[in-house]
Amino acid sequence: MEISPFALERWFAEYEHEADIMLAESGIRSLPADRFDTDPGDLGYVIPTNGDPDLRENIADRYDRSPDEVLCTCGTQEANFLAFLALVDEDAHAVCVTPTYQALHEVPRAFGSVTTVELNPPRWTLDVDAVADAVEPNTRVIVLNNPNNPTGRYHAEETVRALYDLAADIDAYLLCDEVYRLLADEPLPPVASMGPHGLSTTSLTKAYGLAGTRFGWLVGDREVVDAAWRWKDYTTISPSLFGQHVARQALGRRESTILRENRDLVREHRAIVSDWLDDHGLDWHSPVGVNGFVTVPEAFDDGEAFCRAVVEEASVVLAPGNVFGFPGYFRIGFGLPTEELHEGLERVGRVVADAR
Repeated sequence: MEISPFALERWFAEYEHEADIMLAESGIRSLPADRFDTDPGDLGYVIPTNGDPDLRENIADRYDRSPDEVLCTCGTQEANFLAFLALVDEDAHAVCVTPTYQALHEVPRAFGSVTTVELNPPRWTLDVDAVADAVEPNTRVIVLNNPNNPTGRYHAEETVRALYDLAADIDAYLLCDEVYRLLADEPLPPVASMGPHGLSTTSLTKAYGLAGTRFGWLVGDREVVDAAWRWKDYTTISPSLFGQHVARQALGRRESTILRENRDLVREHRAIVSDWLDDHGLDWHSPVGVNGFVTVPEAFDDGEAFCRAVVEEASVVLAPGNVFGFPGYFRIGFGLPTEELHEGLERVGRVVADAR
């Protein structure tokens, strides 16, 4: 088994720790731990290792599923990884909509074969017929990230249901990474609630601002969830005890306040970035979530050249579109604290102005 280097993570490793401002962060600003009770009691494993039954019931209710159709994981990354282990082998095929988080196509490619279907810029629309054309007799899963990272495109319910129907017709699954779903003002129904062929993955990271909890989940067909749990016995065994303890609180009475605060922040920051883009003659498709895919200024050859100039001259990290397969763009994350956002944009603006 071979897997390609994670291009975005290697980019971050090169620059992230020495730069002043991280303007490529893909999540919302982190909440302070003192908003929660952080004493989970004895520091043992989570028992049972698929997650606390009451918490799984809470999660399951959100998807019209049973608790046995929920697997608690160490973040969305593990939820996706285990789902692919459960679904894809050397005889299986996956179809993945891109651009997207690299793990969503490279992990299944390490186990089986993958065909990618690109969104259509500049509005990043999805052609369901193109996905259907990519399907093969051994296709086991269609992979979507909605809202999309890096473009911020939120595909309409009609489009997602068409993908679900396509997966059902070929007796496959639609796996949707939904980490940004609850940052939308009007979230769509999760894919796992659409029927037996839907799989949803998410976590407390992007919408809740609780990345350090490393707590996520996979929801869907019992057979897939059980197979993923068997693999989990060989990875992290159980989810984080601290993560589960905070998750109970974040998904309880605190949830509405957390999500309201974060949606308000996203709305305010999106407007700030949109005005900045207008001032500098740059374009994006107005995103849902906290990421936008922005056109590279004309003075630069591609996204990598621009982002290197920005980090080396202004000590601000952006993500080049090259790592997503679209060199004419760069990803900007606007979920960071407001003061840092303003400072980061001002610094990037000076680099753009100096290059004209």
